[in-house]
Amino acid sequence: MAQASVPASASASAPASAAAPRHLPGFSAPAVGFEQPFAMLEACHERVQRTLGLLGRLREHVRKQGVDNDARQAARDVLRYFDIAAPLHHQDEELHVFPLLLAQATPEVRALVTRLQHDHVAMTTDWAAARAGLQALLDESATGFTPQDEAALDRFAMRYDAHIAAEEGVAYPAAAALLPPASLAAMGQEMAARRGAV
Repeated sequence: MAQASVPASASASAPASAAAPRHLPGFSAPAVGFEQPFAMLEACHERVQRTLGLLGRLREHVRKQGVDNDARQAARDVLRYFDIAAPLHHQDEELHVFPLLLAQATPEVRALVTRLQHDHVAMTTDWAAARAGLQALLDESATGFTPQDEAALDRFAMRYDAHIAAEEGVAYPAAAALLPPASLAAMGQEMAARRGAV
């Protein structure tokens, strides 16, 4: 499984900004830094989508070839990303994007933010169910994904896809328009601090 064995954080594009810590998954590309916090949030989404792509390739590999070392490495990469980097991304939004929009945005945007907040809660539950099948591959206690595992993985991926589209299409542009440069800089600094990059 040559493709699926590529770590979730790997990319052929340019190296990350010096501000991005290399000890967290998903920071090798694209090359944006915390001085551009909304670009960093969108870059996180790109890493989410790449990791979901890796997950899809892993599932196909396991169906066709079973569980081998490549499959276990891919499962490890997916677990690492969604256990470590994805929660930090959600925290960025919960602290810097959603409160601003709930306080200052239009009623339509506020309603969307409420939905996005509910998504974050549901994603935590979805991930707990989805990761169980991946962990079973690593523990060698499973020889494949059960129908329940497959359903949990489908639910997790589909919710993320819709969530990202709503954030990038509406929430991020609305929040960016409300923040003056000094607030954007402070937001980026706080995001970096949460990742030990300052």
